[in-house]
Amino acid sequence: MSSDRITVTRASRGLHGTITVPGDKSISHRVAILGALGKGSMQVQNYLCSEDCINTLKAMQQLGARITPGNTPQNFTLTGTGMQPCAPQHDIDCGNSGTGMRLMAGVLASLPFRSRMFGDESLSSRPMKRIIDPLASMGARITACGKKPGCAPLEIEGCKLAPVHYELPMASAQVKSAVLLAGMLATGTTSVHQPAITRDHTERLFEHFGIPCTVSENGLDVAVEGPAIPTNKDITVPGDISSAAFWLVAASIVPGSEITLLNVGLNPTRDAIITVLRRMGADIRINNRTECGEPYGDITVCAPQKLVGTEILKPEIPNLIDEIPVLAVAAAFAEGTTSIRNAAELRVKESDRIATVVGNLRTMGSAVEEFADGMEITGGTPLHGATMDCYGDHRIAMSFLMAGLQAEGETTLLNCHSINTSYPGFEEHLHLLTSC
Repeated sequence: MSSDRITVTRASRGLHGTITVPGDKSISHRVAILGALGKGSMQVQNYLCSEDCINTLKAMQQLGARITPGNTPQNFTLTGTGMQPCAPQHDIDCGNSGTGMRLMAGVLASLPFRSRMFGDESLSSRPMKRIIDPLASMGARITACGKKPGCAPLEIEGCKLAPVHYELPMASAQVKSAVLLAGMLATGTTSVHQPAITRDHTERLFEHFGIPCTVSENGLDVAVEGPAIPTNKDITVPGDISSAAFWLVAASIVPGSEITLLNVGLNPTRDAIITVLRRMGADIRINNRTECGEPYGDITVCAPQKLVGTEILKPEIPNLIDEIPVLAVAAAFAEGTTSIRNAAELRVKESDRIATVVGNLRTMGSAVEEFADGMEITGGTPLHGATMDCYGDHRIAMSFLMAGLQAEGETTLLNCHSINTSYPGFEEHLHLLTSC
């Protein structure tokens, strides 16, 4: 468990050591959903036991899936319902997880019973109309009952859905996946066209579970043939590159660092963080690359002589959206200017990540200009420690703790309990890498 208040000081000797980051969050959500609907039992290894992913697992247990514990909380046997789930006896608590709520909406809309999903204050302010509209075009009956229009709680009157071709108005893996999961239960071909390639974990897992799915040569069009019943098959979840990103940046900004991160997912729709950091001058090497449904490998990072500013390109944004807060930290320590635009989606994450990143960087002494869709950071000015709020946002908390490892004085982040939503064991890894 993470503390509510975490303080760090400059890591004067650098970061050193080898760690295994927790399992991938996006993949864990999808494994729980598909495995719960599937026929038969499967061994799941390295599942992310964060609050978000545990909430999704509990939701699927309400639908009738069975969990048999293994030797660690991350390893267990999941027995599915064979596409014969039961109605939940209680409202489904999604906690802080937009991924869990949006993906489950696609499934629940297709099932023959009523259900209701709710979340915490942050989740209850995040837009759900983006999945309600395409699901409604398939015949779904979903009512957003939140205080803010189009927001959770969601009340769902499940029914038989019709296949659809949906043109995504924005590049969103969550919306794409909600439609494809609904299409898995509909009769016929459901297809999605996306304006830019987004993370493809759903498509890869469809193949793993034997669900008929096709992807166009350019990767922009995805179709699923339903109805289909997933066939459960053992799976190991790779380490989450979004969690690894914090250490990639920390080791790149703190002189004298050399760390290795084991078994990190290297999905090409997720590895833009490595591309951008290398463009900035980071020394990142990948070894033991393996392909098993999802590519993964070991990443070694050594502190470079310097980082330089860069422009984060528009096509990179969809597959870099979660890493932008910590990339902004890297930019503050780089020479020159870094431009981050076309990222208005950051306004509707767990916090307004444009405002929170800009505000906290300024508090630490960085020169940064805010725009409606991003920011411009002029690096090179030494940062100083400060006490800052992370606004209940796990990525803001961890990003600015990384900044504190190369700032003068003490850096304290408040309301850090939210780190548990994605990275259990973060404080232990922080201590290990900074105490060698």
